[in-house]
Amino acid sequence: MSPHALSSDARPSRRNRPVRAAVGALAAALVLPLAAVAPAAATAGPAPGHVRALREVMFVGNNWDGTADVIRSTGDLARIGRVNVVPDKDQRLTEIYLNPVKLAYFLGIRLGPGEGHDQFVDDMYSTPDGSAVVVSRPSFADVVSIDLATGRINWRFPVSGYRSDHMALSPDGTRVAVSASTSNTVHVLDVRTGAQLGSFATGDKPHENLFTDGGRRIWNMSIGEVNTALDAPWLDWTKGDRRITVVDADTFAPVRVIDMRERLDAAGRSDLSDAIRPAAFTPDGSTLYFQVSFFNGLVEYDVAADRITRVKTLPKNPATSEDRTTWVNDSRHHGLSMSPAGDKLCVAGTMDDYATVVDRATLQEGPLVPASKPYWATVNGDGTACVISESGADQVTAIDFATGQKTVSVPVGDHPQRVRLGHVPADWTGPSGA
Repeated sequence: MSPHALSSDARPSRRNRPVRAAVGALAAALVLPLAAVAPAAATAGPAPGHVRALREVMFVGNNWDGTADVIRSTGDLARIGRVNVVPDKDQRLTEIYLNPVKLAYFLGIRLGPGEGHDQFVDDMYSTPDGSAVVVSRPSFADVVSIDLATGRINWRFPVSGYRSDHMALSPDGTRVAVSASTSNTVHVLDVRTGAQLGSFATGDKPHENLFTDGGRRIWNMSIGEVNTALDAPWLDWTKGDRRITVVDADTFAPVRVIDMRERLDAAGRSDLSDAIRPAAFTPDGSTLYFQVSFFNGLVEYDVAADRITRVKTLPKNPATSEDRTTWVNDSRHHGLSMSPAGDKLCVAGTMDDYATVVDRATLQEGPLVPASKPYWATVNGDGTACVISESGADQVTAIDFATGQKTVSVPVGDHPQRVRLGHVPADWTGPSGA
């Protein structure tokens, strides 16, 4: 399909929704309940020796709703249940509105990365036993564990600074790494207890996290300042210190720091930003593919040779404004996943309103599938399809890896972003009382 034919029957994008006035937010604070409701204590898990039957699902984080939809991981992607990930909302808002510094950051998140909305769920992973989902909540600057049986909070970890962001789950499902955007820190937590196992320093505004080498390494990509209007190429120096930080996942000691600016320049691409957005490794870990700010395409990086090997520019949508200040948080394309065989890449062309499957050998894109502000790309349960979140249409869509064609779309909550595979009990249909 030509990029000139990207019309869609999806609901209109929310890209131009009006921003709420800070005065209105302050006025609303006056009527917030002052009584705080304490989170529930951790609930007991299954009896010792009991093996709980589990069902593989996908969790869809509805960022502006503060909910996570749980859908089937294959086939029709039908919704199974929904989880409220902000059951303590009144308590958190009371704390924020009584603290001028927290309030300033809270409103800054709303007016900046939130596009006029509060960010209640950025990322989420279920625990290995399917009893809970662990969620990062940017506007509340924390990570919580939500009991999937009761909907109550098991534990809460406030991150350093004032905003939590992308997470990564270790291969064994016992640890989660979360970026603390404003403190240039990644915290690594025990998913069962919420206890901090360690932390490490990063570049400015840590974003994507990836476990590699069977869980022995953690890669963090810092994206720098993305909330200003200083987006002209000659003002790139204002974006801060952007780098990849690789640490030992047990000691959290730095193993390697990669300045991708140097690698891009050496490849003759000084025109590209070095702010790395979503990224995906090949199954053998030898090659890293990543998106960068302001670019409609992807970059290929040879890990052992430490060099950029190829850069792929993807089609532009003629309807997309060339005013870089209108692109959400500097991301023209935001969402990248790889098929289990490592032969296909799935790309979310966020501001260009399409998604496409790219052949890894040739870097040739397939059909451009119309999508409304697709914000993430992942792989479904059986590995046959890419699943994207259409944040502008409040739906998720599956695209077949073999054909590059859309197979199904299903409605979810307000502004879906991250989509992650996980597990729930086999008979689960939602928290009790939900």
